[in-house]
Amino acid sequence: MTGPAILLLLLGLGVAAWVSARARATRLQTAANAGPARGAMHSLPSYHGWYVALWTLVPALLFLAVWTNVMPGLVTESVLADPAAQSLPSDSFGRGAILSEARNIASGKQAMAFNPAAQALVEPYRAATSKFGTGGVVLALILAFAGGAFAFTRIRPDFRARTRVERLVMALLLGASLLAIVTTVGIVASLLWESLRFFSMVNPFEFLFGTKWSPQSAAMGFGNEGAFGAVPLFWGTIFIGAIIAMVVAIPLGLMSAIYLTQYARPNTRKWMKPILEVLAGVPTVVYGYFAALTIAPALRDFAVAVGISGASSESALAAGLVMGVMIIPFVSSMADDSIAAVPQAMRDGSLAMGATTSETIKRVLIPAALPGVVGGVLLAVSRAIGETMIVVMAAGLAANMTLNPFSSVTTVTTQIVQLLTGDQEFDSAKTLAAFALGLVLFIVTLLLNIVALRVVKKYREAYE
Repeated sequence: MTGPAILLLLLGLGVAAWVSARARATRLQTAANAGPARGAMHSLPSYHGWYVALWTLVPALLFLAVWTNVMPGLVTESVLADPAAQSLPSDSFGRGAILSEARNIASGKQAMAFNPAAQALVEPYRAATSKFGTGGVVLALILAFAGGAFAFTRIRPDFRARTRVERLVMALLLGASLLAIVTTVGIVASLLWESLRFFSMVNPFEFLFGTKWSPQSAAMGFGNEGAFGAVPLFWGTIFIGAIIAMVVAIPLGLMSAIYLTQYARPNTRKWMKPILEVLAGVPTVVYGYFAALTIAPALRDFAVAVGISGASSESALAAGLVMGVMIIPFVSSMADDSIAAVPQAMRDGSLAMGATTSETIKRVLIPAALPGVVGGVLLAVSRAIGETMIVVMAAGLAANMTLNPFSSVTTVTTQIVQLLTGDQEFDSAKTLAAFALGLVLFIVTLLLNIVALRVVKKYREAYE
């Protein structure tokens, strides 16, 4: 039985448990209301239904989650105990390759075997998978029926089903919150651990302040000295994502938000705002193609025409301009919502004092909406710093430190992708450098968020 079929079966049992428990609780409620002690039912019938349904579903689903991770090991042990597995090689690599091939054929992922030893293990794999899969389904159904029966016997007029259900829902919400925290801790821990391994091979001062980035030379055996200076990557990230892109996105996004909230007619706003927000839904690879095939050649021809030296077909300006257009909706939407949320009394008071509309916008609305505007700008900066595809296709991979926007540069995220692409050895400084770059990017983003919170808090106190 497939996974979706098992889930549908359990869901059907849960629905049946909910209906039967609710019906029994309804009968008990009717009897309690008809008796001398009217209204003696503690919880509504629906809470009793949810209580029994949860007892039916949760133990079975938890068991299946554990069994799904345990079953492959049991299947492999069963296959290795089969007489056909006695001819397997003793080295773990060769034995694992044969077992993997047999497993793929047994599951239908592979049509034929390239190794005769793998073909001999296909039937044992199928038999073991069927045996343990059927056993898991049977045990899950037993747990579902046992849990449902236990909960069903507890349905009484004085049973506090509502309290139990609400506690379980609270536990699920707490678990969801802790999952986000644990995920963040895991990300930070993995970055720190791998970064410490990298810094045991490369001097941290050289990494943070070095001006030469050449990990390929280290991979070719020329040593780690002078090969991992990340300053060109940091500069490329700032140059493209925090300077060029922001020069495009902040003015256009803020002015579009001002126009849509203060000057546009309702019908115009109705059409213009969704059209503007469509930019956020365009895949980044489409922006990358547009930058590489249209913007970059046009900028190169322009630079050559005006006599700018060093113009390249892959330039920071091309990537930054297209990236700025891509993140306009992030700035515009946040600024739009923040300006629209400013109380009408502040607008009316400014206009009543004789200020013009433009003066009201500059001196009243923008300062009052500044927390939202700052949030939108920082969201846009984070989006720009983390962008990869546009930089790869339009800015190139050269780690250059230059102020010429028509030259090729690269960013931190692009180099992370390059370092982790393909078959890599995770014991080399070249591969571990990706984690060090990720750690620096994480710290920078964290500092940006801290600054944003301080700015938002300051102006929120001033205008509330």
